[in-house]
Amino acid sequence: MRVKVIEKEVMDPLGETAADKIEVMPVPSKINKISYFDNTKPNADVILAAIDESLDINGKKVEKPAGAGATEEQLKDAADADVSIIAVGDCGSCSTWVILDAIRLEKEGTPTISICSDNFMDYGRSLAKSHGADDLRIVEIKHPISGQKEENVREKAAETIKEIKKLLNIN
Repeated sequence: MRVKVIEKEVMDPLGETAADKIEVMPVPSKINKISYFDNTKPNADVILAAIDESLDINGKKVEKPAGAGATEEQLKDAADADVSIIAVGDCGSCSTWVILDAIRLEKEGTPTISICSDNFMDYGRSLAKSHGADDLRIVEIKHPISGQKEENVREKAAETIKEIKKLLNIN
């Protein structure tokens, strides 16, 4: 069988922008409440529950749709905490909205930690950078997430939790 391969140059859809730099909010030294911002992707709730269980900090659950941006009300609800942890980016549209919603929260003064699968980390970082948020906190979880058994997702979340604790200055 013969296959004809044609290479073409394509434009990076993220491109270079003249976007203003977004100051990523510092994580407060004392955290009283964390919002766990669930984008309703399969197993995002499992990841966030594992994080919540591992931290001795009051948490509140907030949900948003996976393939769309959060509403103003959902953002306001997530911002009613010292830090918001957003999960999970494991495909194109959900990764996009995890990052864009994190940027929106950061602009309003709420520090965030976004969770993306390793297959979408480069994209997430590029997207954040294209919007001026070069230093956005994004942590990695091993792909795939959807379609996995809960115990497998919790195992994958264990490494992510270690990184989140570092970002939150928790031993």
